[in-house]
Amino acid sequence: MAENEYLTVPHEKPYKYQEGDLTVTRGSAWTGPGCHLGCGVLLYTDDDGKLVKVEGDPENPYNDGRLCVRCLALPEVTNHKDRLLYPMKRDPKDRGKDKWERMSWDEAIDLVAGKLIEIRDKYGAETVIFGQGTGRDISSWITRLAWSYGSPNYTCFALSGLACYLPRVAGMAATCGGYTVADCSQQFPDRYDNPNWRCPELMVLWGNYPLRANSDGFYGHWMIDLMKRGMKIMMVDPRVTWLSLKAEAHLRLRPGTDAALALGMMNVIINEDLYDHDFVEKWTYGFDELAERVQEYPPSKVAEITWVPEEEIKSAARMLANAKPAAMQWGLAVDMVKEALPAGQAIVGLFQITGNVDVPGGNIFPVELIAYSGGWGGELISEEQKAKRIGLDTYPLLALGFQVAQTDELMKTMLTDKPYKMRGIWLQTNNAIACMGAEPKMVLEALLRLEFNVVVDLFMTPTAMACADVVLPAATYPEKDGLRLGDGLQRGEVINKVCQIGEAKSDAEINLMLGKRLNPEAWPWDSIEDMLSSMIATTGMTFPELREQAPLYLPFEYKRYETGKLRADGQPGFNTATGRIELWSTFYNQCGLDPMPYFDEPNPGPGATPELMDEYPFVLTTGARRWSSFHSEHRQLDRLRRMDPWPYIEIHPDTAAELGFVDGEWVWVENQMGRAKRTVKITPIVDPRVVSCDHGWWLPEKGPENLYDVFDVNINNLVPMACGKSGFGANYKTSICKLYKVEKGE
Repeated sequence: MAENEYLTVPHEKPYKYQEGDLTVTRGSAWTGPGCHLGCGVLLYTDDDGKLVKVEGDPENPYNDGRLCVRCLALPEVTNHKDRLLYPMKRDPKDRGKDKWERMSWDEAIDLVAGKLIEIRDKYGAETVIFGQGTGRDISSWITRLAWSYGSPNYTCFALSGLACYLPRVAGMAATCGGYTVADCSQQFPDRYDNPNWRCPELMVLWGNYPLRANSDGFYGHWMIDLMKRGMKIMMVDPRVTWLSLKAEAHLRLRPGTDAALALGMMNVIINEDLYDHDFVEKWTYGFDELAERVQEYPPSKVAEITWVPEEEIKSAARMLANAKPAAMQWGLAVDMVKEALPAGQAIVGLFQITGNVDVPGGNIFPVELIAYSGGWGGELISEEQKAKRIGLDTYPLLALGFQVAQTDELMKTMLTDKPYKMRGIWLQTNNAIACMGAEPKMVLEALLRLEFNVVVDLFMTPTAMACADVVLPAATYPEKDGLRLGDGLQRGEVINKVCQIGEAKSDAEINLMLGKRLNPEAWPWDSIEDMLSSMIATTGMTFPELREQAPLYLPFEYKRYETGKLRADGQPGFNTATGRIELWSTFYNQCGLDPMPYFDEPNPGPGATPELMDEYPFVLTTGARRWSSFHSEHRQLDRLRRMDPWPYIEIHPDTAAELGFVDGEWVWVENQMGRAKRTVKITPIVDPRVVSCDHGWWLPEKGPENLYDVFDVNINNLVPMACGKSGFGANYKTSICKLYKVEKGE
């Protein structure tokens, strides 16, 4: 297939058509509100242009007409009475107070552009932070805005250790030259019928419950499709789930011990000679050193560390080694330990030494319309400005194609004014205080030290209310035109505008308006349509043309490492210094890091701080996903709040009985960092030694000047701002705590 021969899906109807009294428009759900996936949707609008219903698009091979409750609840978000409808400002002395003054868009852009230009002229562009929350379609726009302005300090604010997706992406880029995803035939428009694809014999779900939430463009219900086709699953998860009950093996490890488990399984595979000799000898580097390293992790020792019985470790290792092909879907749990890079290196190494790399039904390298993880417009910022990026001197791994400021170092800079004083922040799709920010009270302190803060969002959030001087109303995805060019195996999807609420604008349009004021040459387009067409110019299509044909599938083939298609020089091999998958990483070694995987005992925890366990007897894991919300979104919706009305903590029945707790009562979860309120949910799905809760909670029904009670219910009060040796990874999912009842009036 020629490089520019893209495949499309035949449609019976145009992208927009009538169905009775309603207009139906095809689109993609890849922007707020909602998750990372970009499911195909049908948007139904009435004669007044109001969004009244959403259904899954049965002609889209990605989700095949299926949708979760978050998408089905879209009209409630888009039409919600509490949406931000127009730009607003307030005096900086009134931060935290509900004293907003409405502005026009022209006034808002004049104010923001004028202030940012003033800061750039007086102090340098590097003194302004550009912070995003979850990715979706925002990453392209905010990176271009930051770099065209001249700031090197774009980041995921204020996520300690950039501990969401980037540790896995950076780790794989450093060791094998690119990121791999599980092959579920998602790269083919004919999906499971494609003759080149093979169903995995085994899928390992590691630190992810895919039916509820995923990155990597992985649609969870593919698991069910593949299980119906005979695929077996192995689950690595501390909790019991519906999928774990269907699994051939469920390894219920202690939270944060993933690296030890992977190294113990590698010990078995290598010592029992179960690895793929041909692939290892031809395409890997450092196997002998790895074989020596795993001797430090015999299954008996790993069983003590992980709480997984020794025989289960051995059995799982043999099952994986003997499955041909085997694939893995992993999740945020791998990123959210302090030493995330060696953990990820160990886990993915299991699939590398067994030869499940870029083969049908294994782990495959994505094809991309745009290098999403690298941002858009990196050429716009000078080398002089790049050198001022916070964290670059401390963490050399940041130089590996990821132009992000290191968040822990950035927080230190905001609080100490070293190496220079920060002056302002542009926060877009980011509710840091309620969701991402470790030590959220410290995050607020840092934000309040800045001179000028702008927040772009759908609703007034605790972060916006606490610190913003200007708030700009963002559009939901039915109110915008856009592209789905994200993580995983990209396909060309289109986000189509079907309605308008107030004066809300798309993130792309807001950034285009502001960008034309900050650096007109970097934003030469006269319209959003022109800009979107420019982004997909390599396809030979304009945005309106793609809209008619989407989804667009890129050419794909397996084993590209054999034909030189993974390297810029066209030579066979992987895009690394050695041309091989580096089990012993030359790049890590150059950065002063251990070149091989290892296990780092979570601290605090029963292995690292046994002296604290009398006071804080439970292992705490946070961030469990719910059907009813995505991070800190959806908290305003009556339907979804009825599913999960309050933040809760899962406690084993034996533990609850010991503490005298009953279902539904409020308790404090506390450790040496702080505390947060939770309601009790008694369930046998957690180990008696472990308690588990979700994250991203705030209570929109509470008063704005109380910041919606965010500091009462925020579990990140218990999470330290402290990253790993590489600058990637932080202990969001593994800590310790005690539990006690909330007293009346608290």
